[in-house]
Amino acid sequence: MTESITKGPNEKFCSECGAIIRINAEICPKCGVRQSPPAAANNLGALSPNGKSKLAAALFAIFLGGFGVHKFYLGRIGWGVVYLIFCWTAIPAIVGFIEGILLLVMNDSDFNCKYGNS
Repeated sequence: MTESITKGPNEKFCSECGAIIRINAEICPKCGVRQSPPAAANNLGALSPNGKSKLAAALFAIFLGGFGVHKFYLGRIGWGVVYLIFCWTAIPAIVGFIEGILLLVMNDSDFNCKYGNS
C-alpha cells in the first residue's frame, strides 16, 4: 500500500531530503540542512549575503549620494573618496541620484552578484 504524504498549512518540505517540517524551521531536524528563507513578495528590504540592504543603499544614493555615502556603505571606499573630493561640484549628487534609481530597479540577484561579497 502506498501512503499519501500531505503537508499541513503550517508545514513545508525540506529542500534537501523532502521531509515535512515546520514552515518556520531554519534547519531540517531529519537531515540537518539549513533551509532557505521564504521568498518575500516585496524584496526591497531584502539583504544580500553580507548583510547589505538594497533599499538602504538606494536611499543613501538618492539623499546623500553627493557625499558618496552609498559607496562607503557598499564597500567601495575609493569611489566614496572620489565623491567626497568632488562633492562641491554637485556632479556626484546628480550621479548619486541616478545610481539610487538604478539600485531600486536592480534585480536582487544582480545586486547580490555586484555588492553581496564585499
